[in-house]
Amino acid sequence: MKTVAIVQARMGSTRLPNKVMKLIDGKPMIELLLRRLSKAQKVDEIIVATADVEENRVLVEAVSQLGYECYLGSENDVLDRYFQAAKLTRADTVIRVTGDCPLIDPVLVDQAIIQFEEAGADYLSNTSPPTYPDGLDVEVFTFNALLRSTQDAEEEFDREHVTPYMRKGKGFKQASMLNDQDLSALRWTVDEQSDLDVVTEVFEYFAPNIHFSWEQVRELQASQPQMFSKNQKIIRNEGAMMGSGQKLWKRAKQVIPGGNMLLSKRPEMFLPEQWPAYFSKAKGCKVWDMDGKEYIDMSIMGIGTNILGYGHPEVDEAVRATISAGNMSTFNCPEEVYLAEKLVELHPWADMVRFARTGGEANAVAIRIARAATGKDKVAVCGYHGWHDWYLSANLGTNDSLAGHLLPGLEPNGVPENLRGTVLPFNYNNFAELKALVDNHDIGVIKMEVSRNKGPEDNFLQKVRDLATEHGIVLIFDECTSGFRQNFGGLHKLYGVEPDMAIFGKALGNGYAITAMIGRREIMEAAQSTFISSTFWTERIGPAAALKTLEVMERVESWQTITDTGVDIAKSWGLLANKHELTIDHWGLPALTGFSFQSKNALAYKTLITQEMLSKGYLAGNSVYVCTEHTPAILTDFFEALDPVFALVKECEEGRDVSALLKGPICDDGFKRLN
Repeated sequence: MKTVAIVQARMGSTRLPNKVMKLIDGKPMIELLLRRLSKAQKVDEIIVATADVEENRVLVEAVSQLGYECYLGSENDVLDRYFQAAKLTRADTVIRVTGDCPLIDPVLVDQAIIQFEEAGADYLSNTSPPTYPDGLDVEVFTFNALLRSTQDAEEEFDREHVTPYMRKGKGFKQASMLNDQDLSALRWTVDEQSDLDVVTEVFEYFAPNIHFSWEQVRELQASQPQMFSKNQKIIRNEGAMMGSGQKLWKRAKQVIPGGNMLLSKRPEMFLPEQWPAYFSKAKGCKVWDMDGKEYIDMSIMGIGTNILGYGHPEVDEAVRATISAGNMSTFNCPEEVYLAEKLVELHPWADMVRFARTGGEANAVAIRIARAATGKDKVAVCGYHGWHDWYLSANLGTNDSLAGHLLPGLEPNGVPENLRGTVLPFNYNNFAELKALVDNHDIGVIKMEVSRNKGPEDNFLQKVRDLATEHGIVLIFDECTSGFRQNFGGLHKLYGVEPDMAIFGKALGNGYAITAMIGRREIMEAAQSTFISSTFWTERIGPAAALKTLEVMERVESWQTITDTGVDIAKSWGLLANKHELTIDHWGLPALTGFSFQSKNALAYKTLITQEMLSKGYLAGNSVYVCTEHTPAILTDFFEALDPVFALVKECEEGRDVSALLKGPICDDGFKRLN
């Protein structure tokens, strides 16, 4: 009878790339593992089973130089990879060891084989239940059990993780190897950088001896617990419960401050510890995660950047043509002229246009131009206008200055103190508050959103316009979010109020980076009296995408479609709330529609919706950025799936514990971090 240890290893770890070749005390981790495992007396042969992909070639070469054979098989069907490796080596008994366990103990392996033989088992492990430190995992099973699993297992999870099908107990005689003391809380495996740091310190402590026992490591941890503290918060077998996107998010937070570039896309804003976080592709209103799972996006649709849906064929073709012709050169791209003319045509009050690529920089540029035109520093603001110093300086006076502007409690760290008092917030529809600012401060600019969660009351916008005109103040409408959603152009056109400048972004390029600042000639020409310039504002993709996006929008009247769809969504939320006797508040433009439960547990309920709908194949919460791809059929299925979730919310309102239903923390509240 031949016993073969098959070591499962790869270079493509999501949380710690190339980990099996990471150096520990000058030697690759895989070498230390194989050398330790080779001391097992009851193992006849060791083979490394890896995926047949280019990135693993360096691993195969290293293993071969150490004198061990490698089998290269399926990347995702690891069960078949094990079966083929076992068949290749003519194994009767298979030992499964994973490449992230460099502290594997050969004596422990031998003990597992002996107990397996004595029990006459088909499958034995020291992990069910776990009583040994994480990182000493050993599984033993017969070739026949492996053959049957390979033939019968159909679930993707079973085939990716090799042995779950055996552990389900369907005709397999199982046995467990238990330690006399439960040490399962100790973590000696390597999944993340902190794990590698701990294991490296262990090997350095015992160097040059690499054949120390697991009991010696246990004694070391008892005497020097600080050496093992770095990774103790990581959950055992966490990787098996996480998708590729969740693993990559943990990795991202080690190398990117905050994890990503946009707070609104952080998983904590949706479903902490469960959100897929990263996408592999997107089309229409569907998104696929890194594991290939498909979701219908009934959420923020790229933060509102895709009115025509993801990957619109005409817009993408225009971009591909641009790439083929060349995106950058010493010359300027002609599309920026054509786009400027189109925007002026849509807004006859405007004469000139400047372009940028993001909303935040467009807002900053607009403020610079307006200040240059008026010669005044002070700005009255209402709404959200980005991350730049000029805006966040409003919080230098008191940390709740922007509390009504999506930024409650946000610290203005890094913003120069000498900007204090230059930006003064006022609340929407509170004309008296704005007038008091104008009367008591030398205001040069008023910047505001035309509408976000509610519309103007008591002729508010016209009063603001008249006030600005009376005092020679530049009025800027920030339409980065609202533009092209309720009409073909700026939302201000619906109210018949013309600003001095307006800013457009998000939807303008249907997913491609382009923002525009339009304005009256006498204001815009002030841009020539100050320095405003950037290399990548001259690239060609953004303007080309915007021109095609506007062409398609005009042809299909996208604003009418998404407005009607948004109205239907809000109505359907209301019907569900009435059915389950829940009270909700509606807010937002029709195409940016949202609701909130009138409950102290509103945020927990939002999290519950996201959790439950994610399992049904939807990205969802309590708001939808509508696109033209949100068809009636999609809405019907969505609300059918949402109905039982509202029923759960009702149960919680009547006394059921919502926290018992949640599988992780509650999501963050807006820009205010709770976790």
